Amino acid sequence: MDDRLTEDTMDAEEGVADTDFAAPVPLLDPRTGQVRGSSAAARQRRVAAVVAAGRLAHAGWRALTPRERSRRLDRLAGLIEEHAERYVAAERAGTGKPFHEAAGEVENAADLFRFYAWAARTQSSPAAGGLVAGHESWVRWEPLGVAAVVVPWNYPLMMAAWRCAPAVAAGNAVVVKPAETTPDSLLLLAEHAREALGDGVVQTLPGDRDTGRLLVAADVDLIAFTGSAVAGAEVAARAGTRRVSLELGGNSPVVVLPDAPEDTWKELAEATTYNAGQSCAVPARVITLRENHASVVAHLTGAMREREAGRHFGPLNNADQAARYDRIVARSAAKVSAGGQLAPAEGEEGGYWRAARVLSELPDDDPAVVEEVFGPLLTVQAAESVDAAVALANGVPQALAASVWTRDIAAGLDLAARLNAGEAWLNCHLVQTAELPHGGRGSSGHGTDLSTLALYEYQRPKTITARVRLTPRFG
Repeated sequence: MDDRLTEDTMDAEEGVADTDFAAPVPLLDPRTGQVRGSSAAARQRRVAAVVAAGRLAHAGWRALTPRERSRRLDRLAGLIEEHAERYVAAERAGTGKPFHEAAGEVENAADLFRFYAWAARTQSSPAAGGLVAGHESWVRWEPLGVAAVVVPWNYPLMMAAWRCAPAVAAGNAVVVKPAETTPDSLLLLAEHAREALGDGVVQTLPGDRDTGRLLVAADVDLIAFTGSAVAGAEVAARAGTRRVSLELGGNSPVVVLPDAPEDTWKELAEATTYNAGQSCAVPARVITLRENHASVVAHLTGAMREREAGRHFGPLNNADQAARYDRIVARSAAKVSAGGQLAPAEGEEGGYWRAARVLSELPDDDPAVVEEVFGPLLTVQAAESVDAAVALANGVPQALAASVWTRDIAAGLDLAARLNAGEAWLNCHLVQTAELPHGGRGSSGHGTDLSTLALYEYQRPKTITARVRLTPRFG
C-alpha cells in the first residue's frame, strides 16, 4: 500500500507552517490518469481545531448509554444504505473500481456499522465479584478518548468502517484521515455521521502526508494506522505511550496441493484480481509441490488470462503505485511470465491499467516473492515436500493471511494451523465477515480488526474494588 506516512512525511515538524491549509492536493482519476478535481490539505491549526472538536464531542458521546449509541450507529448504517449510489460514485471516483466492487464494499461498510451498533451493547469482563474477603470488585471498560484513524487508498470507505465503527461503538470520538487520492467517500461519511451521531463524533480530515503526520502528533489518545511497515514503525515511535493499532500489509502464501479442487484456479484468479490485487490479504505467492508445479502454472495462467483489466477489474490507484509495480516486475528473474489482456473503456486508455500476470521459475528471494507487490500478480514456487512448502510460506516477514487448497480437509486444516498468519482460509480466499477477527503478525503489524474483539482496541479496563464489610465505629 502506498498512501502511507513514509519517512519523508514524518520529518521535522518545524517544516510545516502553522496555517489552516496548504495548497490544494490535485485529485486524479486512475481510470484516465487525468485531473478530476482537488482536495484541501489540512495543516497545523486545522488539525488542532478538528481534534479539539473531537475532544469536545467525546465528553457527550461517551456519556450516552450503549443503547443510545447503538441506535445512532444503526441510523448511520441506514444513511449509508439510503445514499448507496452516492457512496458508490465517490468510491469509484478515487479508486476506479468497477461498479460491482464498489457497490459490494459500500454494502459491507453499512453492515459493519450495523454490526457494531449491536456490539456496542455487549459486555465482557474478567472475573468479578467477591475475590477478596469483605470486598466486591468489578471491571469497567472505558473509551480512550479521541482516536486518530489513518486509512489507505485501496478501500477508502471500508477500511474507515473497519476502524471507525468499533472505535465509536466503544465510546470514542474519531478523526479519520483518508488517503490524499481518495477523500471523496469519507467526506460523505462525515456528513452522515454528523446527522446520525452528532457533531464531532466522526470527522474527516482530508489532506496529504504532512496532514497525516500532524494528526499523529496531535492531542489524540489512540492511533489506528493502516499502511506500510516502515511508516507503521514511524507512527509507533511518535506515539510514545499512546495506544497504537497497526495493520501493515501482507504477502499471502497460497499452498496448492496436488488434489486441489477443480475450481481452485478460477477462485484464485478472481481473488488475485479483485481490486486489481490492491489488498493486503490478496493471494500473492502460490506454493506447490514439485509434482503439481507445471499443472498449477498452466491452470493459473489460463484462469488469469480470462480476467481482463478494464472489464473484470479496475486500474492501479496512482502513478506511484503503477511505477512501483512495474519496477518489481522488471526486476524479477522469473523465467516464465504470462500476462492477460487490457480492455479499458473508450477514453480510459491513459489510466493505470495493469494486466493480470503469473510469474514462475523464479528464485525464492525474487523481488516479486519477498515484496508486497500490491497488484494483479501471482508468483508460483515449487517445494520438494509439504514441510518445505510450509517453510516457504512462512519465509517472509509479513504474516497477515494465507490459504490452503486441497480436497483432504483434515490435511488442509493441519496445514492452515502451521501457517504463520493472522487469518487462514481452506479452499477459499478473501472470505471475511464482520463477526470474524482479522489482524497481522510480524511486520504485518498487530491489533485486531472486525469482530467484537476489535472493541478492545479502543477501550481500556478499569478495576473498581469496594470494601463492603465495614467495622462498626461504636460497639
